[in-house]
Amino acid sequence: MRSRTFLATALTAGALAAGALAFAPAAAAVTPGSAQAGYDCGSWGGGTAVLAATQSGTSATITLTSAVTTPLPVARDTINATLTLAKAGGGTVRFTGRKNPALPAGGSVKIGPLTGTVAPGMSLNSYFAGPALSMNIFGVVVECDAVSSQSPGPFVYS
Repeated sequence: MRSRTFLATALTAGALAAGALAFAPAAAAVTPGSAQAGYDCGSWGGGTAVLAATQSGTSATITLTSAVTTPLPVARDTINATLTLAKAGGGTVRFTGRKNPALPAGGSVKIGPLTGTVAPGMSLNSYFAGPALSMNIFGVVVECDAVSSQSPGPFVYS
């Protein structure tokens, strides 16, 4: 009889613990999850871009939707891009990739997810010491300079 009571108590405790884990809030890996920053791409245009960030361990991604538009349709996964962000305290992190949706002529350029490597506590913001965004579209290199810091603030990774 005692073993049945003990078993029932153990099963109940296990079920309660599992339920608590299932309803616990997920920890945010990167905050904020999105930010805006201004970019100047010379004769290609410029404006505010939206950056959406994710993190899984030391691997991070950023998807960028730009105010820059393409004069011609662009096929899926044909834009080679590098986004450079400045690390607080010095140095940079580069996010790279050849990922983009198919873009219609006149459509906003969207690239990503671009991938990079981060560390816990790393804080990344707009890079001002050279081109912050470089895109190779149809063999033409488009370089963009950051003209504002990210708002609401830098990406901080956990």
